[in-house]
Amino acid sequence: MLSLPAPLGHSLARRIAASSCPGQGEDIMAMTRGEVEADIKETLGLVPHFFSRIPDSFLEPEWEIFKRMELGETLIPNKYKELMGVALHAETKCHYCSLFHTEAAKLFGATDEEIQEAVHYAKTSLGWSAYLNGIREDYDGFAAELVQIGEYMSARS
Repeated sequence: MLSLPAPLGHSLARRIAASSCPGQGEDIMAMTRGEVEADIKETLGLVPHFFSRIPDSFLEPEWEIFKRMELGETLIPNKYKELMGVALHAETKCHYCSLFHTEAAKLFGATDEEIQEAVHYAKTSLGWSAYLNGIREDYDGFAAELVQIGEYMSARS
């Protein structure tokens, strides 16, 4: 089971309790904006400007999700999550996200070569997607062939 840092875990527990007790959400004490911003600053060293634009009622849950998914230990190691982010945002062409995930990947130990490979993998995968969809390949036949390939490769290893 995933263990969350105390402030995050307690806050999340309050939110879950509130959602499971209809009509009592208002009685559950949530973190103030100042408390959330203090946690952001403690974690990141500053409060990035984009967090200041999040409405008060959404700041705590947005920070919890960001902290848990972007920075927290999950089933997928952070380096791999960030490499997925690099590949994903090479396609979305979001320069904010591309910069964030590239720098985060480096922070979590990715090399420049791994970052380049992630982008190349995205390009290759997207190319095959365009091709298969463009020729309108029969999906059921494709799925059946993948089963056969998997069985063949598993038997060889």
